[in-house]
Amino acid sequence: MQFETVQSKGMMFLLLVAFMLMVDEGGVAALDSEKCKVTNCKRYGPPVRFPFWLKDQRCGYPDPGFQLSCSQNKQTMLHLPRSVKMAVQYIDYEKQTIDVSGPDGETCLYQQLPSLNLSASPFIFFEQLQNITLFNCSEKSDKDSYGVDACPIIALPSDTRNNFNLVNCTKFVDISAVPRYFEFGIRLQWSKPLCLECEAQGRSCRLKNVSTPPQTECYDTPKPSTQTGLPTKVKLIITGAILASFLILLTVIGLYYVCHQDKKKKESQSKIEKFLEDYKAFKPSRYSFADIKRITNEFKDKLGQGGYGTVFKGRLSNDVLVAVKILNDSNGNGEEFINEVGSMSRIHHVNVTRLVGFCADGYKRALVYEYLPNESLEKFIFAAKGENHVLGWNKLQDIALGIAKGIEYLHQGCEQRILHFDIKPHNILLDQNFNPKISDFGLAKLCSKDQSAVSMTAARGTMGYIAPEVLSRNFGNVSYKSDVYSFGMLLLEMVGGRKNIDVTVENTSQVYFPEWAYNHLDNGEETGIRIENESHSEIERKLTIVGLWCIQWYPVDRPSMKVVIQMLEGEADSLTKPPNPFASADHMKMSAFKYKKPVNIELAVIAE
Repeated sequence: MQFETVQSKGMMFLLLVAFMLMVDEGGVAALDSEKCKVTNCKRYGPPVRFPFWLKDQRCGYPDPGFQLSCSQNKQTMLHLPRSVKMAVQYIDYEKQTIDVSGPDGETCLYQQLPSLNLSASPFIFFEQLQNITLFNCSEKSDKDSYGVDACPIIALPSDTRNNFNLVNCTKFVDISAVPRYFEFGIRLQWSKPLCLECEAQGRSCRLKNVSTPPQTECYDTPKPSTQTGLPTKVKLIITGAILASFLILLTVIGLYYVCHQDKKKKESQSKIEKFLEDYKAFKPSRYSFADIKRITNEFKDKLGQGGYGTVFKGRLSNDVLVAVKILNDSNGNGEEFINEVGSMSRIHHVNVTRLVGFCADGYKRALVYEYLPNESLEKFIFAAKGENHVLGWNKLQDIALGIAKGIEYLHQGCEQRILHFDIKPHNILLDQNFNPKISDFGLAKLCSKDQSAVSMTAARGTMGYIAPEVLSRNFGNVSYKSDVYSFGMLLLEMVGGRKNIDVTVENTSQVYFPEWAYNHLDNGEETGIRIENESHSEIERKLTIVGLWCIQWYPVDRPSMKVVIQMLEGEADSLTKPPNPFASADHMKMSAFKYKKPVNIELAVIAE
């Protein structure tokens, strides 16, 4: 808040200096009578300049469609044919577009579409959807938490209306085209007058003095006069501006930071909108944020929280339970959202969580998944003593096989190979029958199936499950084998019933469980982990062998997921003993995974 206050005061100081330098004792200088000065209806409102003009100003383009007005609450209003009024949110003079929304915060613009005819105005829709039917779903209307009426009118393309439950809706009207919604509402565009060349040159645009029909010309914006003979007041202000140069510099830096952050947010939003436009063919369900609040009953039932957002339990209109993840709007540039939707829109597999829909409402983003009542695998394999969450060996074997089939599908079953990069127990969810489903594709990357290596600008994943080559290319290229390594670590945690890196174990020789398990296997010893009969011992031995094959230090020594599935479906006696993953000359670098020293220090040792 203090930083914003300093910025605000600095901006006011700069504007005051600029304004005082432009005035003399008689009034405004450097503005002749032929030019319209920039004005607006309220502070920080959209600036109004040529070709637009406010009522009684009479210096814009001679078309009544460019006349704007100020409402009683100082909103900038655009008047369209048939008495349709829209509130102006933003005017882009370089692209000749204007963003408008309903007046006084009204969001239900679809109600005005039947009355909206732009043929008699200088505007057209910037982007539009064809062959749309409007439905009135007023029985479903409700007020959101801010007291604003939700829009009862929904618009559906003719070829998709059968995909929606319209029991409580009545057909409103068929429309050949409706505008596409953007962040602030709908976007209109004008082509005449054409001032793009002037704007590109950093010059201003105006009407020629004598031209029929009306024509425009570019002109240089006059600079403030610095000649001698300025009024005493102006000289004093100039002197004060010089003495305050340091403060101005700090203010400019602050303003640059704010503008840069705003630009990054707009670029992120534009990136997401372009992505969603490209993925229309997959027809994922898109919800508004008002829908998300209704589905989650105002976010009352929280299921959990992670680094990228908070998950809430929800219910769709047909009583289908869902899990809704509300993404943190402070995270990155929307990459996590794009990764999740882009990956999961392509996936249809019994061992991968199904993406029901998503929300991209301005900067508010959410992902809607199928609801899985038994939560994550982590809850069961790391259960504390006395908790009734332990799974039997037969079920653990089924879960391991299901996860392997899900990963193999991501690597080979999709049109493009999907690398997950965050396989761990927390991201394996269980349905009511304890069937595993892979979730959380926020770190995923897509690549072609014939691509042997994946380029990465930074390591991604969770410590303890990250393959060595992800941290340093000295160990090989990053590829689908990196997921195999993570699966191997997960498999060994299922066997041990605790995290591979267990800082609670007093005997340091057993801190790193995979190495302890290999030594017992190499010596022909039984691990004796929760073994009740001989068949369980065989399952435990098979899962251990497969896990040790998967965590080989170099990617070339690891099996593919197809081979892993064959090993899990076979008998333990048919499996060959894996090489020692810990006998490498680089064995000391394994300490980065053991927490014997601070992890950040060890990462610096093995990084490139």
